[in-house]
Amino acid sequence: MKTSKVDLGKGNGKAVCARLHTVVIGSGASGLCAAVELWKRGVRDIAVLTEGLKMGTSINTGSDKQTYYKLAMCGNEADSPLSMAESYFAGGSMHGDLALVEASLSAQAFLNLVGLGVPFPHDEYGQIVGYKTDHDPRQRATSIGPYTSREMCRALIKEAKSLGIPMLEKKYVVELLVTGKGAKRRAAGVVAVDAKCKPEIYLADNVVFAVGGPGGIYKTSVYPNVHTGAIGVALKAGAKAQSLPESQYGMASTKFRWNVSGTYMQVVPRFISTDQKGGDEREFLLPYFRNAGEMNSQVFLKGYQWPFDSRKAIGGSSIVDIIVYIETVLKGRRVYLDFTRNPSGYSLSALSKEASEYLKKSGAKQKLPIGRLRHMNPGAIELYANNRIDITKDPLEIGVCAQHNNGGLAGNAWWESPNIKHLFPVGEVNGSHGVYRPGGSALNSGQVAAMRAAEFIANKYGADSLSDAAARKLGAAKAKEVLRWVKKAGKAKTTWRESRMEIQRRMSEAGAHIRSSISIEEAVDEAWAQYVTLEKSGCSGDGNARGMIEALRNRQLCFAQAVYLEAIRYAISSGVGSRGSAIVLDSAGKRVHPKLDASWRIQPENEKFRSKVQETEVAENGRLKHRWVKRRELPSKDLWFENVWADFRKGAIYR
Repeated sequence: MKTSKVDLGKGNGKAVCARLHTVVIGSGASGLCAAVELWKRGVRDIAVLTEGLKMGTSINTGSDKQTYYKLAMCGNEADSPLSMAESYFAGGSMHGDLALVEASLSAQAFLNLVGLGVPFPHDEYGQIVGYKTDHDPRQRATSIGPYTSREMCRALIKEAKSLGIPMLEKKYVVELLVTGKGAKRRAAGVVAVDAKCKPEIYLADNVVFAVGGPGGIYKTSVYPNVHTGAIGVALKAGAKAQSLPESQYGMASTKFRWNVSGTYMQVVPRFISTDQKGGDEREFLLPYFRNAGEMNSQVFLKGYQWPFDSRKAIGGSSIVDIIVYIETVLKGRRVYLDFTRNPSGYSLSALSKEASEYLKKSGAKQKLPIGRLRHMNPGAIELYANNRIDITKDPLEIGVCAQHNNGGLAGNAWWESPNIKHLFPVGEVNGSHGVYRPGGSALNSGQVAAMRAAEFIANKYGADSLSDAAARKLGAAKAKEVLRWVKKAGKAKTTWRESRMEIQRRMSEAGAHIRSSISIEEAVDEAWAQYVTLEKSGCSGDGNARGMIEALRNRQLCFAQAVYLEAIRYAISSGVGSRGSAIVLDSAGKRVHPKLDASWRIQPENEKFRSKVQETEVAENGRLKHRWVKRRELPSKDLWFENVWADFRKGAIYR
């Protein structure tokens, strides 16, 4: 990495300008894997820019049993890349070539982690044991417990450090540099600010963009507080996106952000709500069910069926999520899980056969939910205790939270952006998933994406190809623009916190799991109005550098939210209906529940859209474009060894 200085004009001083072959943005599991793979493939002039090695989703999140989805590697159950790809493809709106790549490289990516020391369980014969996860026809899933992705990050950080890969912390990317016009548009690096909010320019032949999901645009979220995401940086630069409306939502604790899936629900805790001050405690679920046995059985099922699922909204367990939404968002109350007392009418014999047999076989016959939880999963109690929450005594506040974006930036089968060459979105920021995906496939996808991007860069983009003069000029212009905005924003009356709250409230109310054409129209208008105000007047940063970094972040978050809301509006207006982890309210639709008022009618899914993928792009003229494209089918080709070997030797596969 070579560094120099760029003059930013009178009164602005000079900015550091670094020149690299490849810059990796983000230090989650996918970004770290990309850096390690690049280095091992001989691409050494690289650096990782990160807000911090302990920041982000990968190293700060998990679930009851955080799953890694990969090819089956145990027993006599037959499996193959094509069979696994078919499981991905069956979820709808996923391109077939991406499904096949994620399946084909799953074993390689997984065993790479094993080789780095991630302790995935195996038996005495070395068989990697597995279990079935959601949307999984085979026992492909594995786990090392609640913190699988954290241990992946730790192993990759250790490897990156041993290789001597530069990992530059406290760097906040605010602009993606793109040169050229039309089909010749390409990534040229990024502009970041340091901890003092001073701009720095990083020119690079390739940008691996591993910034994670859009956690910062939601109020009710299970994304860790230290993760906001930066997809708006790429969207502003015109990078094509796909499947943006497809996200996953589910109940999670809000003080310490954690999915309350698995045993948290299977022990059947008591749901209570209070007013905002903690008074007027009441159980609120029972009036919506025929009896306590039915209510408690549906709560139990949320352990298996944690994500909110539009197919389970009518007559299924997702009615619990809807009732919690009504209680928290529409009634303005606070909802808690109480593990210290049984819900009304709890009786093991009154549960459904599925629930009662599961608890009996698990030996979970204890009198109270906390006893059942301690018996089945003592680590679940310890996890909260480690975060200063004692669920053996105190109720646990929850909400229906945003958890994962199945959509994101578009990429081809090598994870290169289709309309900005040399840009490689990997990890959750890449929208490779469709409507539904097998649980745990995100961890596999991120590792596969990193390997594919690194292989392509090393074999196709190994030589320098960037016009340094043009990139340097663009970098200086963008850095000056950042400084102008910061100076202007420092005088704004609106604080960055107030601005952020407005963004997050809007998205959780209109763009999460409960949607309608009326609310989305209002939200789109409000989002663009806020963005215009932010660009014109800014928002203040508490008079310090840290605050101004957050103010800068609001620019791309607000832009990203507006694009997401536009994409959701387009999907609703196209007639997609209720699908995945979101329902669309429609007065002409089917009534959700007899005890909910008539406004709770939902539009059915139009399944013809399963064979299409929604694309969204900010054109060079600044206008937003949406369209539906036919999804690419699963590849079918001649696999004669000699022919494949010849293409591989000649490098013909890199296209």
